[in-house]
Amino acid sequence: MADLTLTKDAPSRTWRSHGRTRRSTRTVRVTASAVIVAATVLAVLVVPPVVQLDEQAIDLALKLRPPSLAHPFGTDDVGRDLLLRCVYGLRVSLLVGLVAALVATVIGTAVGAAAAAFGGWTDRIVMRLVDTFSSVPHLLLGIFIVAMFRPGVWPVIVSVALTHWLSTARIVRSEVLSLRSRPFVDAAVSGGASRWRVTARHLLPAVLPQAGLAAVLMVPHAMWHESALSFLGLGLPTHQASLGTLVQTARGSLLAGDWWPTLFPGLFLIVPTLAIAGLAGAWRERINPRRRSELML
Repeated sequence: MADLTLTKDAPSRTWRSHGRTRRSTRTVRVTASAVIVAATVLAVLVVPPVVQLDEQAIDLALKLRPPSLAHPFGTDDVGRDLLLRCVYGLRVSLLVGLVAALVATVIGTAVGAAAAAFGGWTDRIVMRLVDTFSSVPHLLLGIFIVAMFRPGVWPVIVSVALTHWLSTARIVRSEVLSLRSRPFVDAAVSGGASRWRVTARHLLPAVLPQAGLAAVLMVPHAMWHESALSFLGLGLPTHQASLGTLVQTARGSLLAGDWWPTLFPGLFLIVPTLAIAGLAGAWRERINPRRRSELML
């Protein structure tokens, strides 16, 4: 009997041990992501005002210097400090990502909530339009939109926002459709509330957590989209620092064996976006307890 008891208890102890290990790993991941995001925001806000240097200053005598104490990230092909250029480029990418994600979330939330709230032919027409836009690749549609304007930050924001609201519309629509059958909605309709009042007072507040999560998840995607457009020469002007522009201009240096003009802008793009995605994943587990419990098993 004693051996049988030990055999029964062993799986439960193993299960609890694995659960603690996964919780500790998730805590470390979230903490590291939060530290990276905080450091990124701090660098973007503090470095440009504090460091009184012109990121456009050209000094051909310092052309393609490797990383050193004077220039921790080295210099580019015209002698500009690469660390300062990366910080300015990250600031542009964050601006585009945050503003474009916010605009796209507002558009997607409004479209998805209206389609689900009205239902019928309105829902069918709206979702067919969403499917039509989704059939076109985001980058191709973004190139078409940017090509109609002069190079600048705002055309890129408009391009990213108009190509990234589709997934948010689908998410909000599915959430609203599931909420329409809830008892509190039936009680509001029985009490004489109009469709607009039910949508504004009950349905939209209930889907705000999902819409906020979609916005956070959209920020890294928007940053990558902006970098891709800038890499293709269709985003920002060539003289304005952007992570995509820095990588694009460093291709010749990489072929010559100078690795730092390509490596550091790439890290400035990859590391913050992965950190933001990590925080969004933790938020998704928190607002979806069922998914979190399945991951714990």
